Amino acid sequence: MLSLDIFSILTLLLSAKFVPTALSQSYAPNAQFKGKDFLGAFNWETFDDPTHGRVNFVNQGTALNTNLSYADDDVFIMRADYHQIVPSYARGRDSVRITSHDAWDESLLILDLAHMPEGCATWPAYWTASKNGPWPHGGEVDIIEGVNLNSNNLASLHTTPNCTMPQARNHTGQVISSNCDAAVNYNQGCGVASTTPNSYGSGFNNNGGGWIVTWRSSNAISHWFWPRNAPNVPNEIRQSESDCDPITPGDNWGTPDSTFVWSQCDYNPHFDPHQIIFDLTLCGDWAGNAFPTAGCGPGTCQDLVNNHPEAFQNAFWEINSLRIYTPQS
Repeated sequence: MLSLDIFSILTLLLSAKFVPTALSQSYAPNAQFKGKDFLGAFNWETFDDPTHGRVNFVNQGTALNTNLSYADDDVFIMRADYHQIVPSYARGRDSVRITSHDAWDESLLILDLAHMPEGCATWPAYWTASKNGPWPHGGEVDIIEGVNLNSNNLASLHTTPNCTMPQARNHTGQVISSNCDAAVNYNQGCGVASTTPNSYGSGFNNNGGGWIVTWRSSNAISHWFWPRNAPNVPNEIRQSESDCDPITPGDNWGTPDSTFVWSQCDYNPHFDPHQIIFDLTLCGDWAGNAFPTAGCGPGTCQDLVNNHPEAFQNAFWEINSLRIYTPQS
């Protein structure tokens, strides 16, 4: 009985005091996407939005021809249309959803982001999800997500049953929910809201964006965010794509914005190799339901999407680069 009690106490302490640097290893460059690289490495999805948004995802050719997607040597942009009235019979306002061809398991993702979609009715997201599926098998990791006029980013996990998070973890964010099971609480997942200023929406954009880093391992999934003007951005995060040397995650990076640990969730049954996804949906299950209390009136979310294209002038992603590192053998 005594040994069991000690084991339980140690488990709780490890989950509450998990420090990423303690279990880190060196990660080597695996893939880099900048500007036109995105055009060949991602698929432009055209299916109906699974979150029931008032949105029409278009293919790559249409997106490029209508400037919903744009790439040169230095930048990649994808956006919602902000010119057309949307007829009531249409599927929704034109927008973009892209999914990487490749998938990664344990990895380090470094996103240098200049601008994210903002404004009423918007629901942008940058996340990873199982290539094998079907969802939620293999898990989902939400890295950037929010709706309407939110100012704090929400990072979450969505899984099959029997995956929960301890309340006490070594991160600076605020725990919003602890049950990762997608079948619980209308697929709320286990979420952590960032407490770092300018982590989402107009505040993020007005500050020039920043760096969002995700470290996924069999020990934990952790996220860091550094605003563009932060004095403590590590050199290996700020470095240019041409200087991609191996990186040791978490070394001198400070406390993560959010951390998810496996003391109450077996990693391998819940997570497998993930593709990377960016999208911008409008209204839908979250943004639409939250619209009436978001300070976005008068009118409805659907009315704004259909009849006010000017409202979506700032609804775009502007990506400087996405670097992916994997463990060195």
